[in-house]
Amino acid sequence: MVRNMGIARELGLLNIPDGLLIDLKLAEELPSRRVLLISTGSQGEPLSALSRMANRDHQTIRISPDDTILLASSLIPGNETAVYRVINGLTRLGARVVHKESSLVHVSGHAPAGELLYLLNLVKPRNFMPVHGEWRHLKAHARLASLTGVPDDRIVIAEDGMVVDLIDGKVAISGAVDCGYVYVDGLTVGEVTESQLKDRRILGDEGFISVIMVLDSSTGKIVGGPEIHTRGSGIDDAAFSSNILPKLVDALERAAAEGVTDTHAIRQLSRRVIGKWVSDNYRRRPMIIPVVVEV
Repeated sequence: MVRNMGIARELGLLNIPDGLLIDLKLAEELPSRRVLLISTGSQGEPLSALSRMANRDHQTIRISPDDTILLASSLIPGNETAVYRVINGLTRLGARVVHKESSLVHVSGHAPAGELLYLLNLVKPRNFMPVHGEWRHLKAHARLASLTGVPDDRIVIAEDGMVVDLIDGKVAISGAVDCGYVYVDGLTVGEVTESQLKDRRILGDEGFISVIMVLDSSTGKIVGGPEIHTRGSGIDDAAFSSNILPKLVDALERAAAEGVTDTHAIRQLSRRVIGKWVSDNYRRRPMIIPVVVEV
């Protein structure tokens, strides 16, 4: 934000009189009615200044009931929850929050089609590759380039991972490389997989159920347990003891009578019996972890 303002001033697009910009330490000493803060955080980013103000976590600025906060931005799809959380936090502290849904204050950060056409006619590119936006935005931007005379065979729309070459003055897609999200998990980078994230989402939303049993490896009969423990599933342990435990014991005894001794098969059987009962009675799908100990 500071860098963009500096560039705009150097280009003569932003005229700020001398003495109007002050240090934050000086702003603390002035009456609040004489201070205007320009802050990051219009999309509810958790580490942004505005989010920290809403959480009373900012090292310098404290929101007071006589503050007015203006959000002149539009919501990026997917950020609604984070932005409304910030608005609610600021409102709870007594501030008046003015935003797009309550007032005509929106200022777009993106050029409309007319300005894009103006730039294309001004630059007259020999090759064109639209960037920044969803596929429909890229396609519309490519259409504008075609209307200004850029040949269609010199317009490329590249997705993440595509290799774009510029050979003999002509652009073309020449291949692709594997790419994707790199997850930072504590002190590790890139070691978390999609399957691990899926497990975490299930644990966070549905909880887990563990069932522990001791199996006679020679006969396949259960000689200890089963014991069922739950965490975060919202189901009382007593409900398992009185409802599902007899069903599970009966299913395990039938499997032993049929000669099923494989621990994997017993784990799968336990998972099916418990999962069906939980789904039928609670419409939930917790993670079920059967533990079979052979003796």
